[in-house]
Amino acid sequence: MASHNTDANCIFCKIIKGDIPSFKLIETDAVYSFLDIGPLSKGHALVIPKYHAPKLHDVPDEHLGEILATLKKIAVAQGVENYNILQNNGKIAHQVVDHVHFHMIPKPSDTDKEGLVIGWPAQQANMDELKKYWEEVKGKL
Repeated sequence: MASHNTDANCIFCKIIKGDIPSFKLIETDAVYSFLDIGPLSKGHALVIPKYHAPKLHDVPDEHLGEILATLKKIAVAQGVENYNILQNNGKIAHQVVDHVHFHMIPKPSDTDKEGLVIGWPAQQANMDELKKYWEEVKGKL
């Protein structure tokens, strides 16, 4: 059984509790999923742990597998071939609600009119700096 943590002021905790209505898709002991009321495309859904945590690294591991399985179930049920899974951590990373949430955003067409529209400002890595950072992080894993 998954552990629970709630925040009485959190809009997502209120949705999980039923204080705010939602178009619920899936609910399990650890996960709650519903349609986004500000969708980027038809079928845009949110999947959230029932454990209130501001950022992904705050979520107990026991919730994470069920979140991913729920995202897959929604994509299969919707029959979408192209979609984005998006999860932001922190305000400058575009997180609006301080409760971990994953967006499953269908991309129905090759236009910028619906679905996720992003830039990808890739840069060429300095291989010496990349190796140094790799060694640092790998040593902490």
